Amino acid sequence: MLDKISTSYQPISYSEIKKDSTVKSLGKDEFLKLLITELKNQNPLEPLDSKEYIAQLATFSQVEQIQEMRKELSVLSSINLIGKRAKATYEEKVFEGEVKGVVFDKSEISVILGDDEAKIPISNINEIR
Repeated sequence: MLDKISTSYQPISYSEIKKDSTVKSLGKDEFLKLLITELKNQNPLEPLDSKEYIAQLATFSQVEQIQEMRKELSVLSSINLIGKRAKATYEEKVFEGEVKGVVFDKSEISVILGDDEAKIPISNINEIR
């Protein structure tokens, strides 16, 4: 019989978590995989409580809604850049000029920058004036 469970852990502060770039957040796909794995491996004699299941589905729905809001906010923020001056580094070149437009690809937002109308991913913009 097991009398005692010993765990060895060392508490870490929030600032240490922020410094660690390997810490990832749980995305929609990972959450769904985790839920499916939990359902597949549950004890048939003690199935998941319906309240717990509903709570997990609600959490999944919230994660999905937050991701959608994040996309919409990115779109609105990028449209706001039109007409502003920006500086970007892309493929080891520096681009500078007025943002002429915005391009929405499948998973990336880019801006049309300068007189050359270079298509630059928004993540490569270093400065906005």
